[in-house]
Amino acid sequence: MASKTARKAQAAEIFDLKSASLSLLALMLRSADCAAIEAELDRRLGETPDLFNHEPLLIDLSNLPRAAALAEGEQGALALDGEATVAGIDLAAVVTLLRNHRMQPVAVRGANEAEAAQARALGLAEAPEDALRLPRTESTVREIIREVRVEVPVEVAAPGGARTMVIDRPLRSGQQVYAKGGDLVVLAVVNPGAEVIADGSIHVYAPLRGKAIAGAKGDETARIFAAVMEPELVSVAGTYRTTENPLPADVLGRAAQIRLDGEKLVMEPLKF
Repeated sequence: MASKTARKAQAAEIFDLKSASLSLLALMLRSADCAAIEAELDRRLGETPDLFNHEPLLIDLSNLPRAAALAEGEQGALALDGEATVAGIDLAAVVTLLRNHRMQPVAVRGANEAEAAQARALGLAEAPEDALRLPRTESTVREIIREVRVEVPVEVAAPGGARTMVIDRPLRSGQQVYAKGGDLVVLAVVNPGAEVIADGSIHVYAPLRGKAIAGAKGDETARIFAAVMEPELVSVAGTYRTTENPLPADVLGRAAQIRLDGEKLVMEPLKF
C-alpha cells in the first residue's frame, strides 16, 4: 500500500493539466484567392519582413464570400479518405504562404466541413466561434522579429492597464525596439536603419530618421509624433509610406504628427 501511494505521489509531480488562454493574432481572410493573399502579404509586409517572428496565428475563415467563391470558381475538390469534398480555400497553400512570412498558424475558425478536414490534416486546431476577435486584424502588422540590441528599456505603467516603454539613448542602424501592448517614447535620435514599433503610439522627442510603425496590431487611433520628422518609413495600422513618396514640405524636418484617417495617412505639423 505504501509503495502504491508513493507511485501516485510521484505521478502527480510529473505534470498538471490546467485550462489556459492564449492571446493570438487573427488573420481574417475575405478572399480564397491564394495569389491575391500572397500579393497582399508581400505589399503589407515587404518593408518589414521580420515583423512576426513565428508568432502563433489564428486563420479566420468566417468572412470568406462563400457564394461568390462558388460563382467565380474559387472552390476546388479535396480528396479525403477516398471521398471528394468541396473546399472553399486551399488551407495548405495558405499555411505555406504564412510560414514564408514568418507567421505560425496554429488554429482555424469559421471553417466549413471540408476546410475543417484540411485543418485537421495540417495539424491545426479548430477554435470556437465565440473566440475573441481582434479589431481589423486583417490589416495588422504584428510582432518584432529580430533581436533587440539596445539598452534595457524602462516600462512605465499607464492608466487603463496599458504600458509605455521609454528609451533614453540613441538607436543605431540595425537596432529595433518594440513596445508590445502600449506606447513607445524615445528621448533620443532614431538613426537611419533603426526601427521603432509599438502597438500604440510612438513619440520621438528627437529626430526620427529610421522606420516608425505604430498601431502594429491594428490600432487605427495610434499616432506617430516626432520633434524632427525625417523617417525612412512610417506606418499606422498597416498603412505605410516610404521615402519614395516624400513627406509634405511643411512636415519634413519639422515637429509633426502622423495619423490615420480611413485608409489615408494624414501628416500635420505640430504648432506649439
